Amino acid sequence: MTHRQHPIGSGFTAASTADDVLAGTDLTGKNVIITGGHAGIGLEATRALSKAGASVTVGARTPDRARAALAASGIDGVEVSQLDLLDPASIDAFTQRRLASGRPLHILLNSAGTPAPAQLVQDARGYEVQFATNHLGHFQLTLGLLPALRAAHGARVVNVTSGAQRFGGIRWDDPHFAGGGYQPGVAYAQSKVANVLFAVELDRRWAEDRVRGYAAHPGVIVGTALNSAVGQDALRAQGLIDESGQPVIDPEAGKKTPQQGAATLVFGATSPLLADIGGVYLKDSDISPLDDDPKPVTADSIPAEVASHSVDPHSAQRLWELSVQLLKG
Repeated sequence: MTHRQHPIGSGFTAASTADDVLAGTDLTGKNVIITGGHAGIGLEATRALSKAGASVTVGARTPDRARAALAASGIDGVEVSQLDLLDPASIDAFTQRRLASGRPLHILLNSAGTPAPAQLVQDARGYEVQFATNHLGHFQLTLGLLPALRAAHGARVVNVTSGAQRFGGIRWDDPHFAGGGYQPGVAYAQSKVANVLFAVELDRRWAEDRVRGYAAHPGVIVGTALNSAVGQDALRAQGLIDESGQPVIDPEAGKKTPQQGAATLVFGATSPLLADIGGVYLKDSDISPLDDDPKPVTADSIPAEVASHSVDPHSAQRLWELSVQLLKG
């Protein structure tokens, strides 16, 4: 399989921050939507992009909570709009409000995610909540916003993924674990593979409309709701916190601050180095190489290069078609 997963020598490193990536960049006149842009790396992306001049809208399930989080972080001038990625009606209402505004959309950053529940949880449709939130909700949102993306005459969609894509796959016959066998990590990895495959197929379908797709791995960010949900003992065993409970920051080993984690997101959203490249998985503010001999995750290292199954074009097309069917119910 030919692929585009070749590092391009961006000049950034694992330790680069969002501000480093955006240094000298003027985003005045650019419109941005960030799901979950009030927490974790989404909050840092909101701060960095708005600081660079972009007009940012945060999609949040609880707008009052999002506004409070933004205010507490000293971020002004950001619009907040209600968006529940598990509720198709909420997604439709969000896209309708946005399209009615007539504003083009230059950047869509699909950042929101849900912690992995220990037991199987399904939404009102019977869909497993990680797949439904992390992938399917963003899929519906992105399709709904396509007219605004096209109107930008040069737009980017960035899906936040994870190195867990290396160890997962799409359960084509039972993505929602209806037949049993639910495991939190398996469900999470499936949703993260889906984020990458979605970006690959989006880019194939929409590149002619000047809408490009990317999947961005931010690294492991200790302190976010997603990672803190596993508990301190597990975090300590994984080398993510020290004996006193403080985060271990080692960007070369994949352990990053929110500022460092958001760097790859804004790299995908804005870098001119990607002007003619799309449908790729990004890591450390560059294009990741392929790695089909995955090294184990240890307390000292968290490898996260992309596996070929995560960017397979046939799987990407199959997932798109499956997702369309699932949206129909």
